[in-house]
Amino acid sequence: MARVDAVLTQIDKDLDNTLERLYALLRIESISTDPAYRQPCINAAQWLVDSLAEMGVEASVRDTAGLPMVVGHAGDSGPEILFYGHYDVQPVDPLELWHRPPFDPAIEDTADGKVIRARGAADDKGQLMTFVEACRAWKTVHGQLPARITFLFEGEEESGSPSLVPFLESHADELRASMALVCDTGMWNASTPAIGTMLRGMVGEEITITGPDKDLHSGMYGGPAQNPIRVLSRLLAGLHDDTGRITLPGFYDGVPELPAEIAEQWRGLDFKTEEFLGAVGLREAAGEQDYSALEQIWSRPTCEFNGINGGYTGDGFKTVLPSKASAKVSFRLVGTQDPEQIRKSLYQYIEQGLPGDCSVTFEPHGSSPGTSLPIEDPIFEQARQALSDEWGTPAAYTGCGGSIPVVGHFSDILGMDSLMIGFGLDDDQIHSPNEKYSLTSFHKGIRSWARVLDAISKDG
Repeated sequence: MARVDAVLTQIDKDLDNTLERLYALLRIESISTDPAYRQPCINAAQWLVDSLAEMGVEASVRDTAGLPMVVGHAGDSGPEILFYGHYDVQPVDPLELWHRPPFDPAIEDTADGKVIRARGAADDKGQLMTFVEACRAWKTVHGQLPARITFLFEGEEESGSPSLVPFLESHADELRASMALVCDTGMWNASTPAIGTMLRGMVGEEITITGPDKDLHSGMYGGPAQNPIRVLSRLLAGLHDDTGRITLPGFYDGVPELPAEIAEQWRGLDFKTEEFLGAVGLREAAGEQDYSALEQIWSRPTCEFNGINGGYTGDGFKTVLPSKASAKVSFRLVGTQDPEQIRKSLYQYIEQGLPGDCSVTFEPHGSSPGTSLPIEDPIFEQARQALSDEWGTPAAYTGCGGSIPVVGHFSDILGMDSLMIGFGLDDDQIHSPNEKYSLTSFHKGIRSWARVLDAISKDG
């Protein structure tokens, strides 16, 4: 019998106890964004330390300038692995929309099967516990873990992770490993597991154009006076050509073409553009014409306008010619695109297009590069095969339209790549009322991690 088979049997046998442990963590109101819940957050950190200690993991609460980290170490042989999750959760408002108290977890029957209903069930306590419980089963069956594992649980992910980078920098030698495992991700669908391999970065910028030194009457000044809204609209429209490509000089430097094998995988996924857009009341795909909607979301850079303001926007009508007009613009980045070079190119484009009577100010709103993970590393294919074995469906290498900052921090500060494996579903309603986590995701997620640990440690 393979060494993992007995672990899988233990996971199945202990599921009821496993659920009770998850419920105990879900009952803790660890809302990091509200100072009134500081003590529950500390309680959640201590609960995790105690739970790890029960498994023979050397674990402790580590103070930060904000909420504490939990760090644990276990295992004497095999590859060095860092597992990351977060124990804090989003606020529950509006409370009246919940079907049951958000911190009173329970199993509910739905049209799609049984789910665990509670705040944090999917984001990220349930996900975090899939790995912890897989490790518990390994320890129960074999007396030791198959790898040298460092557990890192954060308490501020939902409030911007202000303490994370300083903590990683000051504890780099302790936390550095050959690979990080990140669980705060999801499946492609309810039956197809996924490994995230691409994350888009971002550049955010607010542009304000000023023309006259005060708002003007359009009957008196309309025509000869520069209108900042008209200037801004022209400049924003010029950022895309008729095919959807971004026109900034050098914008596509560092944008890779999608590997053929990944493109083939994505074509095999059951993604229907008309259904994706139809769900939000749209019919026709925009963006770069030569790329599918899925490619645009996961592997292509974008330029989008997130807000425009200028002139009179209240009720009724006012024939004003505004002094100022502003826009919030964001770029999603891929590959090795340089965020600061793109910001510089935007500045030059705007400044060069200004009429003489207008001036511009810029307000940066953060930046981060895209991330592409090395799927040629054997550990990726080992993990993909392990997931495929558990779910009976080939696991997919997927992209992510947004970003997961911790993955970039692990790369930049600790010099290591990440395996992004999670079992959340698109309809888990994270950050919203009635958050849930599929019981199948939780159970098979534990089994999946057991298989992944077995696969990636066999040569360790």
